[in-house]
Amino acid sequence: MSAKVHLKIAIAEFPHTAAIRDGTIPIEGVDAEFVTVKPQIGAFRRMVRDVEFDVCELAPTTYIIARAYGAPFIGLPIFVTRRFHHSGLLVNPKAGIKTPKDLEGKQVGVRAYSVTTGVWTRQVLIDEFGLDSSKVTWVVDDEEHVTQLELPPNVIHAPAGTSLADMMAKGELVAGFHGNAGIGRTGDPTGGWKEVDADYPDLFPNAAELEAQSYARTGVYPMHGTIVVKDSVLAEHPWVAKSIYDAFEQAKKEWLARLDAGEATSAGDKKYLKLRKIVGHDPLPYGIEENRKTIEALEATAFKQGLTPRRMSMDELFVDPRA
Repeated sequence: MSAKVHLKIAIAEFPHTAAIRDGTIPIEGVDAEFVTVKPQIGAFRRMVRDVEFDVCELAPTTYIIARAYGAPFIGLPIFVTRRFHHSGLLVNPKAGIKTPKDLEGKQVGVRAYSVTTGVWTRQVLIDEFGLDSSKVTWVVDDEEHVTQLELPPNVIHAPAGTSLADMMAKGELVAGFHGNAGIGRTGDPTGGWKEVDADYPDLFPNAAELEAQSYARTGVYPMHGTIVVKDSVLAEHPWVAKSIYDAFEQAKKEWLARLDAGEATSAGDKKYLKLRKIVGHDPLPYGIEENRKTIEALEATAFKQGLTPRRMSMDELFVDPRA
């Protein structure tokens, strides 16, 4: 490793990744060129369609679908955002939706069918509450990142020029996902993206209690931002996987120390302090074994929901940088 390897890297800035992006914590042996894409969702599309970056933060479902269709990059078990998904499906108060089964026969909005938030939430509704997802009409207003994806017949596109936020306000949807996943934005991530207010109640008013119970029962802790690396980079420089992993681990270790000391006080920090009460001291666990149940749950539900053409093994999906 006498000469550093130049890598073009697209990851969002979080308190636990900022030290990597600003060079305070270097990636050993790597000359890192960091690219900022806002929203980071725009980088997802550029990576899966054009393989524009050497290292990229992707939504895990987008990654699994892309890999299933032969994408030339592979995941490292580094997940830079996490949350549970009993909350975040907002209901129109005039629609009379009281239980997940009430969604059957109705229209529900999600930015794209493969959005990871939607996939994880459907997993909860299907596995824990008996929803027949095929009886819900899922309305989307954006493209799927992976162009090869063939959507189920119960997925339809919103009328041209109409956003999910508009449809929810007009009562044309009985429910929609919050924030970037649905009715909290308009436009696509490569142009015209705008955040909008979405002040509707959650389907589950006791979501926090349900999330704690679900984790205690299953050990599944939904992940989001997943770090992927080009196959060609690892073929030529296999040590890069460990260098990247070690840098992320060190940055997280220092962030955890700030959490412990009460020095980390952003909204994101407060979110993870709450999650600690459910998942323990480290609310962002990295590593394959630490995340095996969660990875397997997402891979299985992606296939069950018609998002992948075949089942995927752990070895196909992730490199173990500690092996």
